[in-house]
Amino acid sequence: MKILFSKKFLFLLLILLAAFFAYRFTRKGSAETRLKTTPITKGDITVSISATGTVEPEEVIDVGAQVAGLILSFGKDKNGKTVDYGSEVEEGTILAEIDDSLYAADVSTTEAQLKKANADVATAKARLAQAERDWGRAQKLQNSEAMSPASFDGYRAAYDTARASLLVAESGVSQADAALKKALRNLSLCTITSPVQGVVIDRRVNIGQTVVSSLNAPSLFLLAKDLRHMQVWVSVNEADIGKVSVGQKVDFTADAFPGEVFHGEVGKIRLNAAMTQNVVTYTVEVKTDNSNLRLLPYLTANTKFIVSQHQGALLVPNSALRWSPPADLIDANSKSEGNTEKTGRAKERGVLWTQVGNKVRPKSIEILGTDGVMTAIQGDLEEGSPIVVGVEAKSASSAASGTTNPFAPQPMRGGRRS
Repeated sequence: MKILFSKKFLFLLLILLAAFFAYRFTRKGSAETRLKTTPITKGDITVSISATGTVEPEEVIDVGAQVAGLILSFGKDKNGKTVDYGSEVEEGTILAEIDDSLYAADVSTTEAQLKKANADVATAKARLAQAERDWGRAQKLQNSEAMSPASFDGYRAAYDTARASLLVAESGVSQADAALKKALRNLSLCTITSPVQGVVIDRRVNIGQTVVSSLNAPSLFLLAKDLRHMQVWVSVNEADIGKVSVGQKVDFTADAFPGEVFHGEVGKIRLNAAMTQNVVTYTVEVKTDNSNLRLLPYLTANTKFIVSQHQGALLVPNSALRWSPPADLIDANSKSEGNTEKTGRAKERGVLWTQVGNKVRPKSIEILGTDGVMTAIQGDLEEGSPIVVGVEAKSASSAASGTTNPFAPQPMRGGRRS
């Protein structure tokens, strides 16, 4: 009985081993390599640089206050309405009135000081005239016994003193006049006027609020000179700034207007770079027309700098340029080929792979540009030519190949169990 069991066990073991090797053999034999290809197409492509920016007015003026005081009222815009956000104002339009009572008092004080200074001048002139007459008589009597030397010196000193007093009085008039002009200027500054024709973007004070003047003039209003011409301030990465130039065309969109594309051109590239988290960016000013006043200040703009445009170019997917075949798939006769062409000028080169039987062969091409999905190329290829983009392994199904799991129980053929 033991001998019969051992023979059965040995027989089952042999069957399992045979099934295992048969499975491995059929698995290996059924796998075959198949190249995935795609045809070269022809079409238009736009190469661009994407970046984010902010819509800004071309010229913004911050209107401040040079004097301190209480805001009493706001002026009227050109439509007769109280100045507020979005008000259109002309040059010289009154924007706000500051309480001028203290400054009016200063004007009255300085006016009185000027009158007193003028009176002092008149008094000094009269004294000088008297001293000048006394000095003249003293000079005539200088050599006679009627005029002592001490009296003569006294008249001369009185004359010199009167002249000096007149100069002091006249300087007092100049000082009082300057103080009056300053007081009048401060009084006029209590009326805040618009320096330009424009639109009020921001009103930063309310009636009853006290304006405190210091080294930095407090900001009351923010005016945009002309909203019909706007700018987009775009932060461009240092890796892309070399592809941006003045006059370059720019397209951009704003989330406020879905599906609408606005157009502009580069006006200025600022040289003061900014670094944020070790990323260097440059601010590029893009000029755009806003005659319809649709663009509002400080909208976020999604911009595309047009680097180049290619029409009717040969196009391949970017994956075709990234793919590299294993060594055993490369045609032995073309191993020396590839990106070895000399052009005489700086060009970006790439390699595409064409199918030769079950092998692949490289084709060196010139890369004209990419939009992130497709790449425009130039080389010894034609529209419709297939290029390899990868490989896929195809295995026969277990049912078709007759492959079974070697570890599954196998049916007994012939004989019987005991």
